Amino acid sequence: MSKLSIITKGFIKDNPTFVLVLGMCPTLATTTSAMNGLEMGLATLFVLVLSNMVISAIAPLVPDKVHIPVYIVVIATFVTVLQFIMQAYTPGAYQTLGLFIPLIVVNCIVLGRAEAFANKNGIVDSALDGIGIGLGFTASLTVIGIVREILGSGSIFGWKFISGDGILAFVMAPGAFLALGYLMVLFNKFVKKN
Repeated sequence: MSKLSIITKGFIKDNPTFVLVLGMCPTLATTTSAMNGLEMGLATLFVLVLSNMVISAIAPLVPDKVHIPVYIVVIATFVTVLQFIMQAYTPGAYQTLGLFIPLIVVNCIVLGRAEAFANKNGIVDSALDGIGIGLGFTASLTVIGIVREILGSGSIFGWKFISGDGILAFVMAPGAFLALGYLMVLFNKFVKKN
């Protein structure tokens, strides 16, 4: 498998949100705006790439009976580093995303990629897989956030371009489900054509 195909597979064929339907908790909860979706996606991308690389490096040394707990400790380490970085340099984003940053530890996307790819492949390929899956997740969350923000408040990335109030449901939980459902249908219809 070529290096580029590893990235594009994670972005399109194995898109965690629209194809694999993984990581629904942060997808539905943090996409009230495009910026929140982008920030959550980038945070997950950071953890995915670094944890995939380390897990790939240590996988041959870890006994089968304890590999899941070891992988979780590796992931938790990078989430903790991410929390410290966000608290220091982007406190607004950290406050907005709040509880969802520590929950990256148990995000099935991150652990799933460690189990399905990183422990069976080399460090470079595992990093590329993390980039592809992370970019796919980031793009998905950002697109859902864009749709919800436009329909819910008439703005995009905080820039208001429609006067008046939007459709309140799109800022709340029902809007997340509606936006996700329709975007999943569109994405899968587009991917199957190509």
